[in-house]
Amino acid sequence: MKQTRLYQNIVNKIQDDIKSGIYQIGSKLPPERDLAQQFGVSRTSIREAIIALEIFGMVEVKLGSGVYILKEQADQIIQPQNDLDQNIHPLLLPHLKEEDFITPFEVLEARLHIEPYLAELAAKHRTEAQLESIKQAFMMNVNDNLDQSSDHIGDRLFHIRIAEASQNNAYGFFLKYLLGQHYTNIFSRMRTLYTPEDMPLRSQFEHQEILFAIQNQNAVAAKNAMKKHIQNVINIFSRKI
Repeated sequence: MKQTRLYQNIVNKIQDDIKSGIYQIGSKLPPERDLAQQFGVSRTSIREAIIALEIFGMVEVKLGSGVYILKEQADQIIQPQNDLDQNIHPLLLPHLKEEDFITPFEVLEARLHIEPYLAELAAKHRTEAQLESIKQAFMMNVNDNLDQSSDHIGDRLFHIRIAEASQNNAYGFFLKYLLGQHYTNIFSRMRTLYTPEDMPLRSQFEHQEILFAIQNQNAVAAKNAMKKHIQNVINIFSRKI
């Protein structure tokens, strides 16, 4: 299988298996681990495929129970260009073409490699004005949590402001683009399924740790705090159904 759009290849194969009777309506799919071995892919690719199948009405994900087959046909054609939320806040990305879809775990893996370095750069090079903009984004994050916001603008803006404080404009632009991928339907559904109720508050405390490190110009602490934060998100989205 090609790495590009890998989850779509898995979706198509599972759909074929349902049509051929390998999986019956009302039955459970095998566990993620077994499907990963069957397809020779990672469990994260299987998870992305399962979320896509649920979005398009073919399966139902029941946490603690499993994934159940609902129907043979998808409610609509599974294509990346059908997958964008149309309510993306303008603060969060400069430009996002519908065909430029990246899967959730690809986004998170990229963020894990890039954002700790950006936090390190921000701690070293941020100006007072940039520090203030990071603080303002953090306070927006706090207010979003108090208001029980569903779009978490402050959370994402916090990461963008840190990238902008790296003193390299390309990083800010790139991170806006990358975070725009959080508005795909697959990413949104993954958040709904796997995000514990206390995660926004947990992230807020982790953001505060990052902010303090940048404020104190402690580059090592900023880098480590950001790495821990992104890894925690990956761990949550990777937990067992």
